[in-house]
Amino acid sequence: MAKWLLLDGYNLAFRAFYGMPDLTRSDGFPTGALHGWIKTIWRLQDEEKPGGTLVFFDLGGSQDRLALHPEYKAQRAEMPEALEKQVPAIKEMTRALGLVGIELEGVESDDLLASQARALANAGHEVLIVSADKDFAQCVDDRVKMLLPPPTANPKLGWRVLDAAGVTEKFGVPPSSIAEYLALIGDTSDNIKGINGVGPKTAEKWFKEFGSLAGIIAHAAELKPERFREVVAASADQLRLNLRLTTLRTESPLPWVPAGEPHTDKLFALLAQMEMKTCLADAQKRYSGQQELF
Repeated sequence: MAKWLLLDGYNLAFRAFYGMPDLTRSDGFPTGALHGWIKTIWRLQDEEKPGGTLVFFDLGGSQDRLALHPEYKAQRAEMPEALEKQVPAIKEMTRALGLVGIELEGVESDDLLASQARALANAGHEVLIVSADKDFAQCVDDRVKMLLPPPTANPKLGWRVLDAAGVTEKFGVPPSSIAEYLALIGDTSDNIKGINGVGPKTAEKWFKEFGSLAGIIAHAAELKPERFREVVAASADQLRLNLRLTTLRTESPLPWVPAGEPHTDKLFALLAQMEMKTCLADAQKRYSGQQELF
């Protein structure tokens, strides 16, 4: 069985963008994110040596979640213009590298990734989800782990693997409780409001005592601090709705997606077009079996 890397495309694209200087082509077209993107891909391939790599992108909106909560992710800032300009080239580069880019209108990329991770794990493969998004912690088990990129604020921490024990240590609850945990404390990045005043420590305590979100709701009259008893009881329906928002789907509307193969002629041409001379030289050395076109 093989190791598969499943990449959260926009999560890594933003990190590539903010992690590189403001590089531009001679006509002013931004290329910093492109440099960061290809270097990240190559680093992952060299260090993890995966049998397959898939990249997941959002095409816009999670229709089922928006139907439940119209303000879902509504607070998110617009993508920086310089990054937005580079997204089509990032996707083109991804395909040229032989990494299948997966996207589906109206379906959140997180769900596509989570369902692919589950299918691969069920088939006996090892899966590394490459993302800093805490939602994916609910996917972690004996075959699925997260590979966390270095934090932008502290890059010296480096890349870190998060397994089931690491999830429990980080959040205070096991992977199987992550969606319920987020439903309770809220998730500001997705504009999901939890119980006001309930933070990670209180949530951890309640999950240890009552086992699940349903158990917490059922024992609302016993909660400590006492000020949360009436609030939790009155918010039961909202908490159940939150759980539908925080739970990633594990049944994909897409068929099985095989690994791709590099298209070096297209890759060389794109790197030359973007005037990424150092990356082009590196690519020609890396894919030495191909004719050097430039």
